[in-house]
Amino acid sequence: MGLLTGDALGPLAIAVAIFLLLVDLRHRHRFWAARFPPGPVPLPLLGNLLQMDFQNTLCYFDQLRRRFGDVFSLQLAWTPVVVLNGLEAMREALVYHSEDTADRPPMPIYEHLGFGPRSQGVFLARYGRAWREQRRFCLSTLRNFGLGKKSLEQWVTEEATCLCADFAKHAGRPLSPSTLLNKAVSNVIASLTYGRRFEYDDPRLHRLMVLMQQGLEEESGLLREALNHIPVLLHIPGLAGKVFSGQKALMTLLDELVQEHRMTRDPTQPPRDLTDAFLDEVEKARGDPETSFNDQNMLLVTSDLFIAGMLSTSVTLAWALLLMILHPDVQRRVQQEIDEVLGPAQRPEMGDQTRMPFTMAVIHEVQRFGDLVPLGMPHMTSRDIEVQGFHIPKGTTLITNLSSVLKDKTVWKKPFRFHPEHFLDGQGQFVKQEAFMPFSAGRRTCLGEPLARMELFLFFTCLLQRFSFSAPEGQPRPSDHGVFSFLMIPHAYQLCAVPR
Repeated sequence: MGLLTGDALGPLAIAVAIFLLLVDLRHRHRFWAARFPPGPVPLPLLGNLLQMDFQNTLCYFDQLRRRFGDVFSLQLAWTPVVVLNGLEAMREALVYHSEDTADRPPMPIYEHLGFGPRSQGVFLARYGRAWREQRRFCLSTLRNFGLGKKSLEQWVTEEATCLCADFAKHAGRPLSPSTLLNKAVSNVIASLTYGRRFEYDDPRLHRLMVLMQQGLEEESGLLREALNHIPVLLHIPGLAGKVFSGQKALMTLLDELVQEHRMTRDPTQPPRDLTDAFLDEVEKARGDPETSFNDQNMLLVTSDLFIAGMLSTSVTLAWALLLMILHPDVQRRVQQEIDEVLGPAQRPEMGDQTRMPFTMAVIHEVQRFGDLVPLGMPHMTSRDIEVQGFHIPKGTTLITNLSSVLKDKTVWKKPFRFHPEHFLDGQGQFVKQEAFMPFSAGRRTCLGEPLARMELFLFFTCLLQRFSFSAPEGQPRPSDHGVFSFLMIPHAYQLCAVPR
């Protein structure tokens, strides 16, 4: 066939333009529905993608909130999105409509990387049988391996002892704490998922830390959002592999751990850890075409727990130590309480929390102020709902601005300052606030919350019992502002850990 002539190209271009316009109008029709949340005017095809400030998303959302209110809408390419802000809107959507907002939106980027629709792990799984199977399995298996029991407490405090020993090796000299915290917390979750502990100088553990950092950096930015909301771009050869190279390499490394595990497993013996338990379920489910217990999902479930379990707790501990060196008066009060309740040598236990109200208030305030996952995980409506008087149709992606609750001026006395008294009553007793929701709320609340609470209390108390933390002399005062890339991470800083 010959090349198209100039005369033929004109009508073709017009036809293509009309087709794309009709497709765009089809996807945008819900914006014209009665009582749909207001929002900025979207551009044809791209929606609001080019208007988004992906380097400072929280600030951009705050501007839109002041302009449109607590419930506003965006159009990301052809994906309708509603952003929820404030305690009332969050509670109405996630708690009162918990069943209707428990779904997850499709994630084309992950499916393109090999995570098929039947293999979505725990956190990204669509709401249905697979998610219920995996959540039930994870909760029961974690309990079987010690969650909520003395055995896991001892496991954590022993790891905390190893962490303190590595801090002590620096003899009060300046060090960057994040790497050590990452390794210690990784060992707790690795013991539960893979049945092993890494030495802190293990090259494979070091590579895990590097790839997790790289993968985290890949979780934000315009290009990621464009690929997710305009999935045809994923068919450009090699693009997804290049953009998500860290995540692909991390999954390859975690798969090696799973495969090594499979080779050493003895099916006649009780499961050693969560991976063994999953392999048992795979055997039981042979022949069931609908099961979520399959080889591919085993990698995703174990990696979900390992990555999320490590990052959430280690980054929160990094915030905790940073805030202690920035607020030495708070650090002294925590240490005074530790000395009164535990003394210099007694290991902390979860039962000590009731006798340590100020320490508990500090840990909760660290989580509130650190604001670890400001925008939570995306949700999707499975049927039409109403929030704050607005109509939100089925299939709408919901972004839960948890930061707007944790920093709400109408709830917290000093929302933008570190103030442990937010969690103390007039008698100095610990009080948990309704607006404290760092783990989200409703049906999809973080399943790792009990483990995170245990680790934060035991690690933090052990560290403050053994050391006093301060900023190195001659260095600039560290910033208490974070860097946002899905997680809110403190700027890199150094400290001195001086044995008490």
